[in-house]
Amino acid sequence: MEREVKKLMSANIQDLLQEIKRNNIECDMELLKRAYIISSNAHKGQQRSSGEPFIIHPVEVAYILANMGLDCTTIVAGLLHDTLEDTTCTYEQLKDNFGEDVAYLVDGVTKLGKIPYSTKEEQQVENLRKMFMAMAKDIRVIMIKLADRLHNMDPEVSAC
Repeated sequence: MEREVKKLMSANIQDLLQEIKRNNIECDMELLKRAYIISSNAHKGQQRSSGEPFIIHPVEVAYILANMGLDCTTIVAGLLHDTLEDTTCTYEQLKDNFGEDVAYLVDGVTKLGKIPYSTKEEQQVENLRKMFMAMAKDIRVIMIKLADRLHNMDPEVSAC
């Protein structure tokens, strides 16, 4: 069973690397691989509600971003998008390992989902407000969040 999971995870990262090449995205592959390793280690032991290892989700999010032809920084942030929220990884660690841009994007995605609401309408209005504010600062935050939501809607949604 563990061998099958490792094979599945390995296939996912390989698909991501192929998608980056297929879309001619200039990307520091060592940086990307380091992001995968850090994300994988940070989420070690975590599972999705389906029972799959959690790391499948960030790889799928990064795949969606690569499929859309986004830049390497955004794809790396996609691999790391849940690390601040769901692990012990800190903003400073992300900044030290991946630079200010990646840390900013991951932090922005994390902050989009943090405010509690009293009514459904208030939640919808606040979601729109946060999205517009994030778009004004850096549209890539929204692109990562949308890829995250897309993959969470249906685990079969991407080609990985």
